[in-house]
Amino acid sequence: MAYRPTIDDESVMRRWMGIEAGRINDALVAERKTLARLLDEKVPSSTTKGGKEYAFDRDVIRTLGDRLPREMHDRLWLPIVFSFSPEVRDSFYLRDGTALLALKTLGELGAMREFHKGRLWVSNAIVYAMMSKYPTVIQIGIG
Repeated sequence: MAYRPTIDDESVMRRWMGIEAGRINDALVAERKTLARLLDEKVPSSTTKGGKEYAFDRDVIRTLGDRLPREMHDRLWLPIVFSFSPEVRDSFYLRDGTALLALKTLGELGAMREFHKGRLWVSNAIVYAMMSKYPTVIQIGIG
């Protein structure tokens, strides 16, 4: 009888996790847009990697436009994407320097926060709180 792996076999788990990661990442926006461009759109939207329409919350886009300096509007790409790493289960990481500056300006992250080895780690609770405060402009992907 041929060897048949069980559900707890590492190769099965890795394959399953890869499929699930693909599904999660399919919901990420494929074409990120600048805040300036989204402010100009009557109905701010984009497309997900899975091909579905992704609608931004117009009121949140306007709030960001009002609260962030004009010179940042052309540099801030939305949505801001935090990434999950299975090695660090209680935090997500950010790699976008302009997004960090925007979140500091909005008072969501402290002024002393900085990147280490190209990543800024932020606790899950803080990221979820920001997602709730600014719906549609923050996403989480699997890095």
